[in-house]
Amino acid sequence: MDTTNLFRLDGRVALVTGGSRGIGRMIAAGFVAQGARVYVSSRKAAACEETAAELGPNCIALPQDIATVEGCRALAAALTEREERLDILVNNAGTAWGVAFEDFPESGWDKVMDLNVKSPFFLTQSLHALLKAGATRHGPAKVINITSVDGLRLNPWETYSYHASKSALIYLTRRLAARLVRDGINVTSIAPGAFPSEMNRAARDHGDAVAKAIPSRRIGTDEDMAGTAIYLASRAGDYVVGETIAVDGGLVHATLGGSIDG
Repeated sequence: MDTTNLFRLDGRVALVTGGSRGIGRMIAAGFVAQGARVYVSSRKAAACEETAAELGPNCIALPQDIATVEGCRALAAALTEREERLDILVNNAGTAWGVAFEDFPESGWDKVMDLNVKSPFFLTQSLHALLKAGATRHGPAKVINITSVDGLRLNPWETYSYHASKSALIYLTRRLAARLVRDGINVTSIAPGAFPSEMNRAARDHGDAVAKAIPSRRIGTDEDMAGTAIYLASRAGDYVVGETIAVDGGLVHATLGGSIDG
């Protein structure tokens, strides 16, 4: 047994949606460091270009708004013009909405459900041919959905559509895994806890306070997120199918009683 290159991604082609900042950028940086060629996509072209410049020549900006099915298909078409295969797809783009129950709007429901659930499905569908081309007898292609601990537990905030969307994406991960494994494509998900980002401003701006409610007594780091994604994307994770890994310092599975404000 040779484990020397177990976590390497040399020669692999990856696409990370929402890859210009936050968790997506953490994953993109980790993939580049392990030798992959990584396309980062988001709706903001300037942010994608900035991230690509910072991460080096193996990171390529491919901006696209994937909030609609047409946007998903456009991103898939743009990647198909550049690559003959896709080894790793990270469905990370997402959004949240928090409003009191009495005032929660339809727009806040639809925006979140469309980007967090509908888009991962239709982008994966649109990239199916490229993913099948990336699957070989030596190893599967990978789809990694970024879900959330809020799909596994409740938080005290009134983020109704976000909770529903992340729970749905966890189960969609399992359903896609059952279908795509026959094509040599493994589907898994990562459920992050408190990581500093634009979406999780509490962790970003008040990390010490948030850390007090986490069993590990700290918020997540770039390395925590990158390490889990590299594991699933690499040879090390080839026998993991349909699983959701909580990366949260023990918030979901090692918390004793009471509600936790994560």
